[in-house]
Amino acid sequence: MQDIIEALEAKREAAHLGGGQKRIDAQHAKGKLTARERLDILLDPDSFEELDQYVEHNCTDFGMADQKIPGDGVVTGSGTINGRLVYVFSQDFTVFGGSLSERHAEKICKVMDMAMKVGAPVIGLNDSGGARIQEGVASLGGYAEVFQRNVLASGVVPQLSLIMGPCAGGAVYSPAMTDFIFMVKDSSYMFVTGPDVVKTVTNEVVTQEELGGAVTHTTKTSVADVAYDNDIEALLAARRMIDFLPLSNREDVPERPTADAWDRIEDSLDTLIPDNPNQPYDMHELIRKTLDEGDFFEIQPAHAANIICGFGRVEGRTVGVVANQPMVLAGCLDIGASKKAGRFVRFCDAFDIPIITFVDVPGFLPGTAQEYGGIIKHGAKLLFAYAEATVPKITVITRKAYGGAYDVMASKHLRGDLNYAWPSAEIAVMGAKGAVEIIFRKEMGDPEKIAERTKEYEDRFANPFVAAAKGFIDEVIMPHSTRKRIALGLRKLRNKQLENPWKKHDNIPL
Repeated sequence: MQDIIEALEAKREAAHLGGGQKRIDAQHAKGKLTARERLDILLDPDSFEELDQYVEHNCTDFGMADQKIPGDGVVTGSGTINGRLVYVFSQDFTVFGGSLSERHAEKICKVMDMAMKVGAPVIGLNDSGGARIQEGVASLGGYAEVFQRNVLASGVVPQLSLIMGPCAGGAVYSPAMTDFIFMVKDSSYMFVTGPDVVKTVTNEVVTQEELGGAVTHTTKTSVADVAYDNDIEALLAARRMIDFLPLSNREDVPERPTADAWDRIEDSLDTLIPDNPNQPYDMHELIRKTLDEGDFFEIQPAHAANIICGFGRVEGRTVGVVANQPMVLAGCLDIGASKKAGRFVRFCDAFDIPIITFVDVPGFLPGTAQEYGGIIKHGAKLLFAYAEATVPKITVITRKAYGGAYDVMASKHLRGDLNYAWPSAEIAVMGAKGAVEIIFRKEMGDPEKIAERTKEYEDRFANPFVAAAKGFIDEVIMPHSTRKRIALGLRKLRNKQLENPWKKHDNIPL
């Protein structure tokens, strides 16, 4: 028995050492943690239970039969984050560069299958050189097995990917199908083909960072959601993010105690809207003053900043927030904003997270770049997402809500449950100046008449009462009572039941 125990200990020690101390030191020299060190930070102390610690690859080609390391380049298992169950896999770059083999893929698939069975989030820590070349098609088949599970798990359990090193070729498509992607600046990369291939094929010279670094993917491409300065920041952010999410689509949103009164009055909001209608203000102020303790976890803050998306809490329960940002592009909806918010709304709907929408939108961004880029189809994504969502939807119009953008931003017509407006709200087809130029085109040569017509239009539409008179706005509320009205609304809507017609699935305008 003693011999067996000693053999077990040796095997376990070999698994924990991964590719050996030299490679661990090389990982540290790059400012990166090892696979196991990352799990120590991500999970609650002593909560990690490892699976498949002794799995080895089954490749015999190219001398691989003599190179076997227990665990085969990925650490898998389950643990808790603030006491709540999660399943995890953490790729080990010290073992064959974290490359994915058939057995490596089987380990990942096993924890994903378990997560689906019991209803718990999956968190993947990606740090891999890609498919294990020595295994050929068996490795590619392993990727496809993982992809299939990503698709089946979508909308069933939350999936979070942390890119903490290279992620190239086919490997990028697994994170791309998960709900959220965090990256680490200067040490993580995502691209389908690397700089060398790009140079060979297109003659473009580009660095790894420019092609697929954290800044590129969180600003230009929107592939990733947030970029962090180092591994520790990214892992702590993942812990914070999971705190907002339900464990699965069968569970209610998490609830945590709060000392922030539900009926807190915020007098400063009464002066948030500037007197000058063309002067911007920061919508973050309204969001933070409405949520519990000002706690707001923003998604994609560096991309399409003209719309704000993120998670917060009201009365201790998670809500999703979507808000136009007047500080950027005057809060116009464009291609980037429509895609960003559309995906976020669909995530919230999939996991029964109520959606709070703050509206100050002058319309869709005009121009050939937008039209040629397909703003019609991309704008329809956001419209589609709001229209199909059956979760509680509360909308507050703070200032402008013009044209089709009024409809799109969770209007009453898209089954908004409670639609409020501040006294400063203007709900119309367009602003007074543009409207007068069209309606009274023949009087354009007379400045006095135009001024008179403009005032007439403003008196008629530069307020929320026309929409309120038609029942499109449920109530005109004082800004200072916004939190109170939202909290009351969420209480009423807690048992909301609404179902869409039966269908295999919808056909969202992709």
